[in-house]
Order: sequence, then structure tokens, then C-alpha cells
Amino acid sequence: MAGTYSQIYIHCVFAVKGRENLLRKPWRDDVFKYIAGIIKAKNHKPIIVNGVEDHVHIFFGLKPSLSISDLVRDIKNNSSNFINEQKFLNKKFSWQEGYGAFSYSHSQIETVFEYIANQEEHHRKKSFKDEYLDFLQKFEIEFDEKFLFEWIEK
Repeated sequence: MAGTYSQIYIHCVFAVKGRENLLRKPWRDDVFKYIAGIIKAKNHKPIIVNGVEDHVHIFFGLKPSLSISDLVRDIKNNSSNFINEQKFLNKKFSWQEGYGAFSYSHSQIETVFEYIANQEEHHRKKSFKDEYLDFLQKFEIEFDEKFLFEWIEK
């Protein structure tokens, strides 16, 4: 019997609803570990989860048994529930609608890993909006700006 073999690496980005700075340092790593656990529980390979106060970057190996949109939906739903159940905030947490998903080759794993690992340093120089628009342009993705994230300049 023949098996199915794949090598699909996805870098996914999404934001906190309203782009509020709600992913606070004292518990942010707990949320990122929880997200990695969701990915692993769905039989995918979490490589790195990191981000800053208002958005998250997730890099994972995707098995073709589940669509990216279904996985992102599950990550957002389950991690929102986790944040709310843990009472990390004194208000309800949720993620903004939408996400970006970008594919990479095996030879780019280390570069993408380092980029995601250094998010705090990276965002001292570049806004999330500039970062996200750069991704869309780099990957030649056509978009209408009115359908992108809510951009709240700090």
C-alpha cells in the first residue's frame, strides 16, 4: 500500500482583534506553547510560535490532511478560549478576522525560524503594517487594502 508523503512549511500571521496590545509578556509564552500544542494535537509539526503584543507568527509543517484555514480557525478558537479561561485579561480576548499564510521550502526553515524568534527586535524598526505589506508584496499576493487587518498606528 502506498503512503502519502509531503513537505509543506507554512508561516502564518494574524492579529489581536482591534490590534490591541493584549498579548502581555507575563503570559505570552504560555499562549505560544498552547498554540504549538494545538498544532501538534492536529498532527502537524510546530516549528516556532512567537510574536509581540498585537500579533503572532506561527511557523509549522503542514500535513495535507487538514486545510490551512481549518487549522487557523482551530488555533484561533482554542487559544482565545485558553486566554479567556485562564483570566489573563479582565476583558474578553479574541483574534481579528483573517490571516496571512506564506509557504517556504525546507532550505528556508532556519531563516524563517530566526526571523520569527526575533520579533521584538524586528518591530523596534518596522511596524506590523509595513511587515505584513512586505510579505504580501514579496509573495506577489494581490490584495485590496480595505480587506486587510485593522491598522492602528502607534
